[in-house]
Amino acid sequence: MMDVLLTPLWSTYRPYWWPLLLIAILTACASPALHPVPDRIEPSYAELPATTGLLAEAASTIAEQHGPSYSGFYLLDGSHDSLSWRLALIDSAVSSLDILTYIWYPDVVGNLILERAILAAKRGVRVRLVIDDLLTTGQDQVLADIRSQPNVELRLFNPWSKRNLGSRAGEAIAEMERLNTRMHDKLIIADGHATILGGRNIGDHYFGLNHSYNFHDLDVIAVGAIARDANDMFDHFWNSEWLVSAEYLTTEPDAEKAEAGWQRMTERNRSAEELESFAREPKDWSDDVEALISQLEPGTGYLVYDEVSAAEVNQNMITRMFALFDRAEKELLITNAYIIPGEPGIEFLRSLTERGVDVRILTNSLASHDVPAVNSHYEKWRKPIIDAGVSLYEFRADPEIKAAIDVPPVEGKFTGLHTKAAVVDHNVVFIGSMNLDPRSASINTEMGAIIESTGLASQLRELMLRDMRGENAWQVTLSETGQLEWVNSDETLSTQPTRGFLQNVMNVIFKAAPKEQF
Repeated sequence: MMDVLLTPLWSTYRPYWWPLLLIAILTACASPALHPVPDRIEPSYAELPATTGLLAEAASTIAEQHGPSYSGFYLLDGSHDSLSWRLALIDSAVSSLDILTYIWYPDVVGNLILERAILAAKRGVRVRLVIDDLLTTGQDQVLADIRSQPNVELRLFNPWSKRNLGSRAGEAIAEMERLNTRMHDKLIIADGHATILGGRNIGDHYFGLNHSYNFHDLDVIAVGAIARDANDMFDHFWNSEWLVSAEYLTTEPDAEKAEAGWQRMTERNRSAEELESFAREPKDWSDDVEALISQLEPGTGYLVYDEVSAAEVNQNMITRMFALFDRAEKELLITNAYIIPGEPGIEFLRSLTERGVDVRILTNSLASHDVPAVNSHYEKWRKPIIDAGVSLYEFRADPEIKAAIDVPPVEGKFTGLHTKAAVVDHNVVFIGSMNLDPRSASINTEMGAIIESTGLASQLRELMLRDMRGENAWQVTLSETGQLEWVNSDETLSTQPTRGFLQNVMNVIFKAAPKEQF
């Protein structure tokens, strides 16, 4: 079939249009395209939840033990667990598999998950894939080959009508407002009974398997009622005008190329040294699922997400987030990779601390950042955040928990933070894709789960406090003279920690970029 999926152009940096402006000037050529898309597409929906299989049995157990409105939740903090449980859901699906993601890289993890999804389709599972079109340049043949597989449906979010890099650049300039909106959500659902959601895209960086750097990230696996909520969200996107089926690509499937690519991909998956501790082929996960059931924390929860219509994206996630934070009476813990609060955010934080709420925030340091442009526009808010009464922490690029992030034999050169999570008053949890910056608030689509579970909240709180300790983070404080200081378990700095000179240069350069784009 295929041995690559998406080609990353410039990592995940979010000022998308700067490289495109230059490319548009330098390139102009004919390209593959999209066929005209009808104004009205007949809607289709998720399969009914499976009545058989491991996941149906697990959901039934949760309902019997706690009631039909309950789900069981398990935090996916470590990289190995996070990938293994994705494989478990895919391998265990008997009727349906839905995957929605912002990025799907053509690397070790991307190829492994793609192979398992196609194998699920080959055994009769209905597979629906939704991918943001941002990083699909040059991959139309692969996309066409994927959508031609039996039982596989593939749709692209907000696609370019012209498909090669030069033509895309021109279209991006002409339709910047539309094409600047990207789908940042991440979701997998199996059999309508189990779902995984959180911060991880599909790629080596998110699962501890990249040799340059890896992310400390967080997902939650949920079994039970909330999976039906996830189906509703998936269907909402699936049937929206923002999605276009890959069948409208002018590139036709090529069975010979697809088969050759499939052979290369499966051979790589069997031989990749990075996968030595993972199940390289589908397996029976019965024992694992049985063990998981006893570890699930019961609770009720629901999905929140930016809704899409033909005319616009209804960006309601930022309102939902502030409403959740405002419920805090004693304590609010926030871990978020990308934060640019603005004056309204500062005043909101001050209102919490003034009424006695203990607010603690962990975000990236410049040293741990993969997107220096965000730090360029975040750093001026450090002192206002502290002045608002918040305890501020920044993640270390060399945290003690790196051993749980990198998966042997891989050892990344540094570690970044990618988590988006919160705990309110030891009782309510948020886990999702939502950053606390202008792009997430008003440009991209975002999602997450709000979960009421004392047990899950206790576990997440413990993890968040672990990550804020000096072995894993710097506490940013003010000296006696009012200057910023960074304090960890080893040292105190009077300037922000970095990985080197180039980071400092990039940090300065990106101050000229519009903060609204980050």
